[in-house]
This record gives sequence, structure tokens and C-alpha cells, in this order.
Amino acid sequence: MGLKSSLSRPLAAYVAHRYRQWQQDPIGTQQRVVRELLTQGARTAFGRDHDLGSARTAQDLAARVPVRDYEALSPYFDRVKAGEPDVLWPGKPLYLAKTSGTTSGAKYIPITKESIANHIDGARDALLHYVHRTGKSQFLDGKLIFLSGSPELETVGGIHTGRLSGIANHHVPAYLRRNQMPSYQTNIIEDWETKLDRIVEETLPQPMTLISGIPPWVQMYFDRLVARTGRPVGEVFPQFDLFVYGGVNFEPYRKKLFDTIGRPVDSIELFPASEGFLAFQDEPGNPGMLLLLDAGIFFEFIPAERFFEPNPPRLTLADVELDQQYALVLNSNAGLWGYSIGDTVRFTQKYPFRVVVSGRIKHFLSAFGEHVIGEEVEQALREAMQQHPEVEVVEFTVAPRVSDDPAVPSRHEWLIEFAQPPHDAAAFAAALDTGLRRRNVYYDDLLSGNILAPLQLTALSAGAFQRYMKSLGKLGGQNKVPRLSNDRGVADGLHNS
Repeated sequence: MGLKSSLSRPLAAYVAHRYRQWQQDPIGTQQRVVRELLTQGARTAFGRDHDLGSARTAQDLAARVPVRDYEALSPYFDRVKAGEPDVLWPGKPLYLAKTSGTTSGAKYIPITKESIANHIDGARDALLHYVHRTGKSQFLDGKLIFLSGSPELETVGGIHTGRLSGIANHHVPAYLRRNQMPSYQTNIIEDWETKLDRIVEETLPQPMTLISGIPPWVQMYFDRLVARTGRPVGEVFPQFDLFVYGGVNFEPYRKKLFDTIGRPVDSIELFPASEGFLAFQDEPGNPGMLLLLDAGIFFEFIPAERFFEPNPPRLTLADVELDQQYALVLNSNAGLWGYSIGDTVRFTQKYPFRVVVSGRIKHFLSAFGEHVIGEEVEQALREAMQQHPEVEVVEFTVAPRVSDDPAVPSRHEWLIEFAQPPHDAAAFAAALDTGLRRRNVYYDDLLSGNILAPLQLTALSAGAFQRYMKSLGKLGGQNKVPRLSNDRGVADGLHNS
């Protein structure tokens, strides 16, 4: 056992102990966090505009600050981006995390001196919890790769600006820097496919032990390795023991990824976002991720079915129920106030509070009143794949197909890129429909009443999703294809890819 793996064990025990302390009083922890945020927020332009100086509680906050997304808060973000201090948080942010917006172009999310620790410590503590729970630490002695965006930063309004993964790259602890792959010169390559080829060249001779990234982009890396060597990834890297992922639901990718690896490896799920590092899988085998309640973020939860009401209820941790869908709202020491992150979560456990990411509040399919969410289609796909074990899925999305002919019912279209297609496509489509009908009563009613026809299954050619994302300039990095759409934009783009 090497020095790093040996030293990690007492550190992991200490971190796990510190987490247990705030877990003993999660509600009180969140109450303390909101008081601290309000004290700092009162010193800002936003705080003066919203009378945060007289606010003391979560109820005060909700009464003064409406729920808004990036577009609604853009006047404040624009002032931050222009270099004005004390707008959303005292002083200026250390960084602006640049993300791809779906409706407003690029977004610039502030990362402050206080909030950067949330991003860095969250990722570190996820690994240390794994060490503490399993006793496995040897992976720290090998080579680690974090498939990420370029760490090169530009300056906007006097503030260093770049992709979150690139910003985080500058804060990799010194003791892991020697282990980190790829090289800086490779990591700053902007073209994803060129970068991927260089990553393959650099990592092939190395004793890789940990691989991390968004599953579809990791799969591209794995496919290049297999094409280059003719061997499964687990043979190419015999010391590869731990796969760390986040950003999308892993289940649709699980079978193909592990088939490509060729043997079991442990995995950890993370819930990172430009707005904050929100949760991680702290208990191996437990799909729920521990919500990080003592990291400078005060969480609010809106029942997903009521999110678009004029004044929806804003629940605190004390009010949530298990197995309900909630839109996630953040207030944080990055200067986010009443900020709708766009994700929906479902609590799988209380005390400690653990969640799974169930979808996107704006990514739902309700062209016919069915309000299907991402978790429902992902679960239906997983169930159909269990019934058809030969099937391997690269990527998929679901869109409405509205009929212009009154005699022909409309339907859903599932656009799937298969690595291994079903032997019986009609039976697989029927299994998808059955699974979705069982999970969504509105969809079931629409099919029972012949308002909708059974779904249309469209098998896309190999590489269709990559070509589509490349056509948008969003191949690789942290970019993701939406699971669900209320229009034909994504579907038509894929048909033309």
C-alpha cells in the first residue's frame, strides 16, 4: 500500500465523523445556514432590493425573494459579469462558471471565495467516504482521470471565467496532481474528438485506477480504447477499480458501460452542478445520494406538479416526504437567491436525507396532458431492457409526434441509438409502452381512450447523437441531450443527423 492510500484512511475517518455531527441535527443545520446566508446577503445590492436585512428565517426569505431562474435573475448576473462588486454576495466572485444555456445562450454562474470549497470538498469527501465505508484506498496510488472541459480560463469583467470542470481542475489537491490525467496540454484542446484521441494515447500506458466523467462521454472514451486495443477496458487497465460519475441518470448507460469494461468495478454517483456540489453517494449499494446540508447552501423544495403555479409552496427539509417529486431551489454563498436549478429530486430516505435526481423541471413531455417526467421514461427503459437482455442503449430521447390527420392518433416517438438492438423491436416497443403506462396514469388514460396510439420506436444510426451534439457545438464536456421534449426540435435534429 502506498503513502497516499495509507494516509487517506485516517483522513476519511475524520471526514466521516464530521459529517455525522451535522447529520444528527439536519434541520437545525439548515436553519443555521439560512441565517448565515441572510446576514451576508443583507450587505449586497440584491439584499437591499429584497430587504434581507430584516429577514431571519426561511419563511422570511420566501416572503421576500421569489423563485427565479437564470433568465429572471439575469439583470443581477449581468452586473456581476460587468465587474460590479457587492451585487449578489459581498465582494466579487473568484470565478464565473460558464455553462451552455438552453434559452438564453451562455450562462455565467458566480463562484465565490466561500462557495469554491463546496465544489472541491464535495468531490474530495465523496472519495473519502468511499474509502471509509469500503476500506479500499489503493486507487489513490494509481493514475486518475477526470474527463472534463478545458482548464484554460478567460477574463470577464476582471473575473476568471471558464467551464466548472476546468475551474475545478485548478483546485485538484497537490497530493493528487501527480496522479492526474490527462496532461494540461491535452486537457486544453477544445475539439472533443481530437482531445479524446490524445487522452487515449496518454492513458494507454498508464496504471489507471479511477475514471470519472459524465457517462455518455466516458463511453466514447471506452469505445476508443476498445477500438485501439481490441480488448475490454478492464483488461486494458487491470488496476481500474472505481468509476465516478454524475450529471445524468446512470441506469440507461450501465449495461453498455460495464459490458465495455468487461468486469465489475465499484462506482460512486455525484450530484455536481455549476450552482453547487449538492450531494454524493456516501453508502455503497445505496442509490440515494447524501444531501450536503452544511456546505453553504440552503435548500427549498417545490412539489413538481405545482411548480408552474403563480405562488407554489416552498418547502424546507422539515416538510418533505419520501417518493415525491420536488423541483430544487437554492440559496447559497455563491450569491444565488431563490434560484431554480432546473432539476427535480426524489427523497429516498430521511435522517440522513438522501435523494435521487429524477429529471429536469423543464424537460417533461406533456404535449397531450400526460406530464411524463424523465425518471418515468428511464425506469420504463430499464424495465424493457431487463425483459430484453440482449439490448444495449447508447443514448435516447422521447418527443411528441402530433398527427395532422384526425383519423390517425398522435403518439410518442422514442428515438434510440442502440449498441445492440432488440431481437424483436415490436415487443421491445410494447414493453416500453407498458412500463410507462404503469408509471404514469395520464399516459395510460390517453392510450386507453385511443387519444394516443402506442409509441413509435425509431432506431437511429450509430453515432447519431454525437453528430447531433457536434452540429450544436456541444460535443463532450458537461453537455447532455434532454431526455424529453415538448416539441420536435431535438427529434428533427436527430432525424437529420
